[in-house]
Amino acid sequence: MFHDRARYQSTKGYQLAPLRFSRLDDARYVVTNDVGEYVVLPRHELVDFVRHALPPHREAYKTLKSKHFLFDEHSRVALELLALKYRTRAEQLANFTGLHIFVVTLRCDHSCAYCQVSRQAEGAREFDMSQEHADRALDFMFRSPSPTLKVEFQGGEPLLHFERIRYIVERAKALNQVHRRDLQFVIASNLSRLTDEVLDFCREHGVLLSTSLDGPEDLHNTQRPVRGGDSHRRTLQAIHRARQALGPDSVSALMTTTQASLTRVEDIIDEYVRQGFHGIFLRNISPYGFAVRQRASRQYDVGAWVEFYRRGLAHILRINEQGYPLQEEYTAILLQKLFSPRGSTYVDLQSPAGIGIGALVYNYDGAVYASDEGRMLAEMGDFSFRLGHLSHDSYESIMTSDTLLAHLSDTMPEGVPMCGDCAFLPYCGADPVFHQATMKDAVGHKAFSAFCQKQMRVLRHLIGLLADDARARDILMGWR
Repeated sequence: MFHDRARYQSTKGYQLAPLRFSRLDDARYVVTNDVGEYVVLPRHELVDFVRHALPPHREAYKTLKSKHFLFDEHSRVALELLALKYRTRAEQLANFTGLHIFVVTLRCDHSCAYCQVSRQAEGAREFDMSQEHADRALDFMFRSPSPTLKVEFQGGEPLLHFERIRYIVERAKALNQVHRRDLQFVIASNLSRLTDEVLDFCREHGVLLSTSLDGPEDLHNTQRPVRGGDSHRRTLQAIHRARQALGPDSVSALMTTTQASLTRVEDIIDEYVRQGFHGIFLRNISPYGFAVRQRASRQYDVGAWVEFYRRGLAHILRINEQGYPLQEEYTAILLQKLFSPRGSTYVDLQSPAGIGIGALVYNYDGAVYASDEGRMLAEMGDFSFRLGHLSHDSYESIMTSDTLLAHLSDTMPEGVPMCGDCAFLPYCGADPVFHQATMKDAVGHKAFSAFCQKQMRVLRHLIGLLADDARARDILMGWR
């Protein structure tokens, strides 16, 4: 790969602001700066630009100047504008932790081969969160300065411990009479235990639902087995009931790409359209929990998933052209990183990493983790991302722990080998848990990182679409 960073330097014609560039395809390069602006240039114009030989009458000169890649005697304010944009993108760090995940139980009634969590039997109540730990976790949550606090209930299957969900929601709302935050609640569930009682509670307290839908009936039932073999039917019935009770936008769904999914991306997307969804996240398998033990996370490589994604995105764009609005959520996140002045709050693509400062996880047993993937890694025996325990650690000691601070320091991509010179750095992030799981090192060797390969290939494809396909660009720009 041809890439380099041209640092600030002076010349009689114009000056270059800090920038990075990398090959987009055989003929063009993508040039980026620290605030996420980008320009696609043919090689000869890039060479002229970095040699300070680009004439002012060229269209490329005007484009580079308008996006603050260069400044001349008529645009001395460029560096100040760059600094302002950089501060704007970093503002969200000051809000601190907005996502708080409560793992209310590890019990589950499904036996998905790709499960990232070490689920437990339905009757194993010793894997339920206690009220004492729930109270301590709520205290931690309200110590965060974030004006918006999102509570996400996970498991296992969290509805198997619905009484704890009820307690946490009601207690959080009571405490919020004093704290005055914007509270949001989401239950991540397979919906097999969705009852009228649960729906009434969700309607009363504004609780949203998130579930799993892996595609058509045969694929979903194979990948998400349950006693009786009718997981797909149960899921669709529950989605229908939830929409009737809570509204059409009350339920979102996620899919996970397995080996069996790779040839069926169009079928999976069509199933989401049939079920009335307007968003789909083409999500790859993560290397945690049962997904590793049963080798599900090693059934395909990054290249296979990227081809799955490219075909899927093309199909989604065709569906949009036919009049049905459907958004690919991972693409939408990257578009926010590309075009929004504030970037994206998606935890997995933050710099520094969103661990701890973007999300905290309160496990059923009282342990506190820097991310959901961190607690999954702990179930495999690696406690690298365990920050402390609700029973004997304070909020201050956890948030200033050497464990968290060291990981945050290591996940500033600007100072990481290879990341610091990569043109895609402004749109990427750091995933220390993934690298710890796959390389036994939280920083990882970027030349061999599947995370980096995925990011670079998807971003090249996306930027290429925006540059070359006017119809695709019109649709994609609506997802920002």
